[in-house]
Amino acid sequence: MPEIHDRRRGALRTLLHENGVDALLVTDLLNIRYLTGFTGSNAALLLHAGGDGKTLFCTDGRYTTQSAVEVPDLERVLDRASARALAGHAAGEAAVYGRTGFESQHVSVEEHEALKVSFDRVELIRTPGLTEQLRLVKDETEIAALRQACAAADRALADLIEAGGVRPGRTEQEVARDLENRMLDHGSSGVSFESIVAAGANSAIPHHRPTGAALRTGDFVKFDFGATVDGYHSDMTRMVVLGEPADWQREIYELVHRAQAAGCDAVRPGAEVSDVDRAARSTIADAGYAEQFSHGLGHGVGLEVHEAPSLAAAGVGTLSAGMAVTVEPGVYLAGRGGVRIEDTLVVRDSGPELLTLSTKDLVAV
Repeated sequence: MPEIHDRRRGALRTLLHENGVDALLVTDLLNIRYLTGFTGSNAALLLHAGGDGKTLFCTDGRYTTQSAVEVPDLERVLDRASARALAGHAAGEAAVYGRTGFESQHVSVEEHEALKVSFDRVELIRTPGLTEQLRLVKDETEIAALRQACAAADRALADLIEAGGVRPGRTEQEVARDLENRMLDHGSSGVSFESIVAAGANSAIPHHRPTGAALRTGDFVKFDFGATVDGYHSDMTRMVVLGEPADWQREIYELVHRAQAAGCDAVRPGAEVSDVDRAARSTIADAGYAEQFSHGLGHGVGLEVHEAPSLAAAGVGTLSAGMAVTVEPGVYLAGRGGVRIEDTLVVRDSGPELLTLSTKDLVAV
């Protein structure tokens, strides 16, 4: 959809003017995808503040056909060394590209030195995070993709449980593979990250990697997983218990459920990210489990599964309508078991829009 990418480039040009640069060399592939729609593995974009007439997109010959379809609205250059090719073009028209910004957060020292040689008479200016600043607030096209990714994950988990895929004797790895295949069946192009399936005492490890450990009756089973649609990621955590929950399992689950609800309720435009974290964390701390909640409350999600903003006690900034974030408090009892409940939400003026719709009741199978 060229008009969407044109609109995004227009918004970025406003930031270029504010930062006093004539152009921006974009080398991060996710930022290039956001600004152009290109999904290949090699590209660079030289975005001019004056408009698309002076903007150049570069990729290599492997993507001649693909780039013609995905980037029909920009002049294209074919060169394997995409960034250096655009740098050479800018150096040849130094009066036009005299002050060119670059994504310093994505460029190594060696790459920076090479670019300075290639740009020659052009002044390179460090301009970190400009495109990411725009990516903080999602447009409705992005939110639609997030919604579809969340739906694929919701359906996969429901299918897995209904098919009896969560049962004693199966290993964490078997269940994880089963879940991931079901996400693909429901329209995911891939997983957002390596799925976490953690049973029994392993559920107390926040980022446990699935092993050959077998599920057993009485276990908590933690599922932290996500699907990807059009490059956008979902992220959700749900809990299952095998058999009748013990009293301690119900107690911890209900505590985390209350904390998660408090965190979700605090997701409002203008809210300080640290205050959102505090809303959930104080619920857990008041119950005496402050030390057992060892990570931040959540994070932004979009083209990356972990992106700004950070919902944490030390987080800085406020939420804006259109941001997509997770809320995922947890309590982890080492050697025994743990609980995390996580949703992906969109910040709205009328209250958060919940994208992950799987039940948050404790599911016993």
